[in-house]
Amino acid sequence: MSVDALKPQDPPYIGTHTLLARLGAGGMGQVYLGRSPGGRLVAIKVIRDEITDHPEALARFRREVETARAVRSAYTANLIDASLDSAPYWLATEYVTGPTLAQAVAERGPLPAETCRALCAALAEGLAAVHAHGVTHRDLKPQNVILAAQGPQLIDFGIARGVGQTALTDAGFAPGTPGFTAPEVLLRNEVGPPADVFALGATLAYAATGRAPFGNGDPNGVSYRAVHEPVDLTGVAPELAALIEACVAKEAAARPGLAEVIARCGVRSALVEDPFYAGLAALGEAAPQTPTPPVRQPVAPPAAPPVGPHDLPTVGPAPYGPPGYPPGYTPTQMTQPGRRPGKRWLAAVAVGLVVGAGTATAAVVLTQQGDGKDGAGGRASASAHATASKAADGKGGAPAYAGDDIDRTFWQSSTGRCQLPAEESAPAGFLTSLSDPDDPSKGGERPVFDHKVKIGFGTNGYASTPGESGTHAPYYVTVSVKPPHEIDSSTGKPAPGVLTQNVTLGYTSKPVDLYGGGTSGWKYLTYPDDFRTWHPNGKTSWPAVPLANDPGDWTVQWHHIRTPHDYSSVMCGGFAVK
Repeated sequence: MSVDALKPQDPPYIGTHTLLARLGAGGMGQVYLGRSPGGRLVAIKVIRDEITDHPEALARFRREVETARAVRSAYTANLIDASLDSAPYWLATEYVTGPTLAQAVAERGPLPAETCRALCAALAEGLAAVHAHGVTHRDLKPQNVILAAQGPQLIDFGIARGVGQTALTDAGFAPGTPGFTAPEVLLRNEVGPPADVFALGATLAYAATGRAPFGNGDPNGVSYRAVHEPVDLTGVAPELAALIEACVAKEAAARPGLAEVIARCGVRSALVEDPFYAGLAALGEAAPQTPTPPVRQPVAPPAAPPVGPHDLPTVGPAPYGPPGYPPGYTPTQMTQPGRRPGKRWLAAVAVGLVVGAGTATAAVVLTQQGDGKDGAGGRASASAHATASKAADGKGGAPAYAGDDIDRTFWQSSTGRCQLPAEESAPAGFLTSLSDPDDPSKGGERPVFDHKVKIGFGTNGYASTPGESGTHAPYYVTVSVKPPHEIDSSTGKPAPGVLTQNVTLGYTSKPVDLYGGGTSGWKYLTYPDDFRTWHPNGKTSWPAVPLANDPGDWTVQWHHIRTPHDYSSVMCGGFAVK
């Protein structure tokens, strides 16, 4: 995770540890970089205040602490300290740097077959060490493998299980991550070492291809393919493909044991001696230096952020703010302060402390429902829903906007899928839709639009459990729509003759509470009417460009947003513009 400066609201200490920086955030809590009294760097995971009264969440966190305490291995981070008696609940582990496997593949592409075999053997050895403690990981995936200089590290034991333990799953939630969860877990919740072997094979398939092993999109559809369809191994060397196919066999009894997996890898040298792996692990060495802890002066306002690419005016206005650069400003650098973790290249990672939401079993549908009106865009009002959510929240916590960020997820019309999985699981029963507001017949797996797009999301009602008051806690969603190419701010179109792939988030909607003050009905937005790109100050924004300005494959993502610069994708789709 990226090392970001502390915010004024962050505490100076957690237990006896001095907080130095933010490492990331997720559904359960915030992760900090800290320093022990003796000067050791530690990663500290602190549970969010709003879920400390949730017995399932606390039980899951306690299990994570117990697992970290029990498992002592070269492939996991050691537990340093923890507090489970009263809020704030937290745990601290040793701090290790390196990219996740997901991030490394996104940055450098698929791994060579020889590197894949060495990585597989190392991960299998790590899983064997975990299993020796009577624990199954249950959520092995590319995001939970850190490519550290000393070798790969397994992280996030939040849903790990000991032998004989009862599964901790919320109503409507399945353990693990779609596409990496074994069929017997999905169908019968049978969790054991073979399920980790399946996840290992799926993870290896991702490393070898750079693609989700069973495709992207609707989690329900991904899980269906994991149960019934073959893994995607197009272009993989035959011997490696055979090993992966064995690991992801549909029947648990047909999968090889970890000792056999290691033997079939045929490793003849240490993974850390592999030149390609060394290059990936070295990316972690380029991590930014630990930010200096802020001087906390309650009576003084926080210091202004350093100058970023949006802060230097140019001569003459521009009608559109491109996804990366608002009009009237000249970019002077390719980095910006205050970015959320997850989308940018993340070099410094706290092993064992990736924070995630539970994995949901959801159904994504293409529907045409509702036709609410919005005062600004003439469609369903994001601001109206946000206002209702704010009132229901009682804390006034609705984020005002989503800050733009680097994003390497792309929807491809050739497959009808996004090539990277979501960063965070969607809530149970989360549904999405894409349609033409003027022609509901347009849609399907690979929709084509030419004027506007009606974007919907909601829940199926019964799949989520309300709180004791009968209403849901706010869950804010922002939708991003990304053109395929970078946009010239002066024309609202790609620069003539220069078709540079768009790696920014794109244009975003105002955050909307999924539950809308306690209801689970559908919310609708229309592109381009309800979408804009925002200046980092959150006070200035520019309109989205028309679809016709940039023909090609457009990407749509639904994000769980907590603050303007803290959000994670939960669903991905797209459409083509001819």
